[in-house]
Amino acid sequence: MPKTFVIDTNVLLHNPNALFAYQDNNVVIPLAVIEEIDNQKKRQDEIGRNARITSRFLDELRFQGKLSEGVPLQKGGTLRVELNHKEMTSYPEGLDPQKYDNRILFLTHNLSKELSDPVILVTKDLNLRIKADVLGLSTEDFFQDKIDYQGLFPGYRQHFVSPEELNLFYQNGSLPWHGKPNPFPNEFAVLRVSETGSQSAVCRFKNDTMHPLVHAHSVNWGIRALNKEQQFAFELLLDDTVPVVTLLGSAGTGKTLLSLAAGLEKVIESRRYSRFLIMRPVIPTGNDLGYLPGSKDEKLRPWMQPIYDNLELLFRNCSDGPQVVDEFVGRGLIELDTMTYIRGRSIPGQFILCDEAQNLSPSMIKTLITRVGKDTKIVFTGDPEQIDDPYLDAAGNGLTYLVEKLKGEEISGHITMTKGERSLVAEISAKLL
Repeated sequence: MPKTFVIDTNVLLHNPNALFAYQDNNVVIPLAVIEEIDNQKKRQDEIGRNARITSRFLDELRFQGKLSEGVPLQKGGTLRVELNHKEMTSYPEGLDPQKYDNRILFLTHNLSKELSDPVILVTKDLNLRIKADVLGLSTEDFFQDKIDYQGLFPGYRQHFVSPEELNLFYQNGSLPWHGKPNPFPNEFAVLRVSETGSQSAVCRFKNDTMHPLVHAHSVNWGIRALNKEQQFAFELLLDDTVPVVTLLGSAGTGKTLLSLAAGLEKVIESRRYSRFLIMRPVIPTGNDLGYLPGSKDEKLRPWMQPIYDNLELLFRNCSDGPQVVDEFVGRGLIELDTMTYIRGRSIPGQFILCDEAQNLSPSMIKTLITRVGKDTKIVFTGDPEQIDDPYLDAAGNGLTYLVEKLKGEEISGHITMTKGERSLVAEISAKLL
């Protein structure tokens, strides 16, 4: 039985291709959604771009028939734009019919009363889903880019071997892999003789063979790995054959500090890359950066302050650490920027760090990673449990999406970091609070 899906504005601003994601079912776009899309089209960010793409998609569909009557979609089903469907006088008091969300809710209610097939409101707005549920309407999130976050690939595993195999690993510097399931490229393992045994080793999978870590005990810009997860992270960050690295972890696990240390080591110390480009998504709670006074650098400073804090920690042995950071920025060795103007750029020969990447949508992640040019390495860090965007969650943000999609590729490596090293206070607070 075909279903009717009523699509909310935030779904299309998140992914315009949601128009075509429902196969043989019927898609209904409330006119209130078109009005909201129109209000967002002038924004110079990903939301504005998605608004314009949605408008273009709908405009192209006009040539196949009247949108008010319904037009066929390429993968089956139909799409139509509805005004209000019916009068809204029978709706409960207390819901303002002039609000866009309530108009979408009213339309869904009237369709569900008229149609025999199921009517489902698709929205990323939690409050709208709650109101719909109270009124007996079926709702769901947009699931096409959802990832099983609880089962997300951690980047390493525990593997039990015999004492003889562990000795061979140390003697030969490698050990063939015979276990199941097969490891992913650049996956790591902790080799143990038994569950209670004290003998162990850490290794990395390459070409169906387990190899010792190369950079496990290296010191990078004064930073040394403090646990096995940080050793794994440094192994990926310092390996130029792995151009895409993703690091997930809660506050204090060291994902940003290690990435900054590795970037400085590669750009300033060894000169492997020409520039260290550091980016963070801007998720403002009020007006955007353009409303702030000052130059671009002065506007960025509040958003980049966590990066400056970490850089000043790395330059702590310099008597004039903050001035050294500004000097490297002035010389073009370090560049701090936002995602706002990344589209259209090509970035060759650079070390890129995208911090707080959990606040990016899958399409924004794609926009950034497709800017990567020849001989460029890009690192994504973030904590999917700390998302500021109201329409993203741990299972539907760009960072977890990227980890899941690239886990089987030779070009990528991933580590989920769980052990806090910032301070005892931070670690206990992160666990208990």
